[in-house]
Amino acid sequence: MQRRAAAVYVAFFLVIGAASYSLIATAQTPEVQFQNPKYSVSQGDTFRVDGQTYNVSELSASMEGGGHGGGASLSRSATITYTEQSAEYTETWSNNTSVAVGSSNWTVLVPNQSDPSQFTLREDVNRTTILQQDPNADNETVTRNGEEYVVVQNQDGNTMLVPASEYFPAPQTRQVSEGDTLQYQGNQTNVANVTQSGVEVTWTAPRTNTIDVSSGSNVTLSNQTYLAHFENNKTLQLTQNFESYRAQEEEITTFHTQENGLWGIVILCGSVAVLLVALAFLPSRY
Repeated sequence: MQRRAAAVYVAFFLVIGAASYSLIATAQTPEVQFQNPKYSVSQGDTFRVDGQTYNVSELSASMEGGGHGGGASLSRSATITYTEQSAEYTETWSNNTSVAVGSSNWTVLVPNQSDPSQFTLREDVNRTTILQQDPNADNETVTRNGEEYVVVQNQDGNTMLVPASEYFPAPQTRQVSEGDTLQYQGNQTNVANVTQSGVEVTWTAPRTNTIDVSSGSNVTLSNQTYLAHFENNKTLQLTQNFESYRAQEEEITTFHTQENGLWGIVILCGSVAVLLVALAFLPSRY
């Protein structure tokens, strides 16, 4: 190949490659933007949706990816918390287990019936506390001939054995039916159901809930759905303009497709220019 012709072609491809690269260098990557989002909040901010108060308890940004030759990407997330004032709680008390009802501990005793509607609460007698409060009694019971006794010192200074069944007070019992209410964990608790295996109780009390938010995800607040967008590392925007978001996402996808095409032209033009130079300097056979 004549070197003059090669020089012309090389210059032509270099011009095309340079023009393509200049377009890449000067182009600005479009970003999703909302001029009037429904909410724009930062970490620690509170906002209300239909009477419910929400708090942005955490807002963070971190780099993710980058493995297997891929580029790292910025990941943004947030945590929104809110308190449900009248949340329903459910708990099951298994048969023959201890629960704290009122100011005392009680053992749950369910009768061995096919369909019980009642159960018994038997007070748990704290023997250790009773013995420690009696200066005349040993802190531990003893067993003689299979029977349990408390060692007590009488007024004469002599010790005697008092049967434990006589020394300790008889535990109180309470009959409880389905539909009754009890004081449990500081709440008025309803006995919802009694079965052979245990007792189901329910109550209402405040509950703090958390919602994890990521960029581009849908978030439901007070039965309303919002789109989450991070304007920057410190600002979370919530909007219901889903059409605008989809249109902007399509614009960004188109931009990257065109950018990749221009990179292809730059690489191709550079490769062709190098090949033409190499061919121009090949020795002639004639």
